[in-house]
Amino acid sequence: MSLPEAVQYLPHIAYDSVIFGFSGEKLKILLMEYHNTGWFALPGGFVKINEPLDEAVSRGLRERTGLESIYLEQFYTFGSLERVRPEAMRKILQAQHKVVPEKHWLFERFISVGYYALIDYTKVEPQPDALSDSIDWYDVDAVPQLLFDHNHIVEKALEHLRTHLDQKLLSVNLLPERFTMKELQQVYEAILGEKQNRANFQRKMLSLGILERHEKLYSGGSHKAPYLYSFIVQN
Repeated sequence: MSLPEAVQYLPHIAYDSVIFGFSGEKLKILLMEYHNTGWFALPGGFVKINEPLDEAVSRGLRERTGLESIYLEQFYTFGSLERVRPEAMRKILQAQHKVVPEKHWLFERFISVGYYALIDYTKVEPQPDALSDSIDWYDVDAVPQLLFDHNHIVEKALEHLRTHLDQKLLSVNLLPERFTMKELQQVYEAILGEKQNRANFQRKMLSLGILERHEKLYSGGSHKAPYLYSFIVQN
């Protein structure tokens, strides 16, 4: 792979994607590891000259996950001086045995637009890019040290998701089409990072007016069968 040419992309603008998935028990995040460095980072990229920002992010996630339709939300713009580390980018390129010029547009300062995605964990086939050894899922409560300001980006994404959780779950596919109250509670606990009282949680969710109750889920056991629910489609 040759180095990307500056004429192809908007200067000084990048994006970073925080891709969340739910495994049934844990909230996961998709991270890349760069070749021959041991460094981890969020999936990200650059915006082509004639490409809308949202389409650039969708393109990047499609290339990394294999999914066409992904719920994406822009949540913050990151532009601190602390995120400028040209020596790190130089080492990443050198680790690919590339001839790296003294000056290159990739070594300049970038402002990054943060997006987060909520996707169906089971449907993803992670694909590393040309600069990374691997891309894989990590527990969100065990994220390793990341490059640049990417740990801060993850914290901001979680903060935004937790603040707007009731609304966001209506728009994404972290659960099957029909689910039990227990399964819904497990998603909340994984995202919020804390246990929820079962009775209080059920009372709260039913009061929001976002759930439709269906038949009971009979599994053949002797325990009481739980009701199935689905989200009410908002017009």
